Amino acid sequence: MSYLLVFIGGGLGSLLRFLISFGFQKTNLSLPWATFVANIAACLIFATTLYLAQLKPSMNETLRYLLLIGFCGGLSTFSTFSYENYLLIKQGWYLFVVSNVLLTTILCISIFYWLAK
Repeated sequence: MSYLLVFIGGGLGSLLRFLISFGFQKTNLSLPWATFVANIAACLIFATTLYLAQLKPSMNETLRYLLLIGFCGGLSTFSTFSYENYLLIKQGWYLFVVSNVLLTTILCISIFYWLAK
């Protein structure tokens, strides 16, 4: 059942990401607003789902697969990246947070620089 929940959630999240991008294609905005909106939306959904799961623990498993892994994963992996860094901050691993953010950003941009010329 978990595979099906991830599949459905991922499909819906990807569809929403596509619709957000499609909506912003009709504007003349120079900044990547569609990505910004998708990332913020995914983080809001991720954090809200975690909060609701704490209030009603019986919802944990279904919400985790459908919304956190599936939907937010399809919408943006930035939500997971942000949550994992938040967990590191809660544990006091500040140097790892800074390192993770910088290394991930620099390496990912570098990959595009070197391969997408």
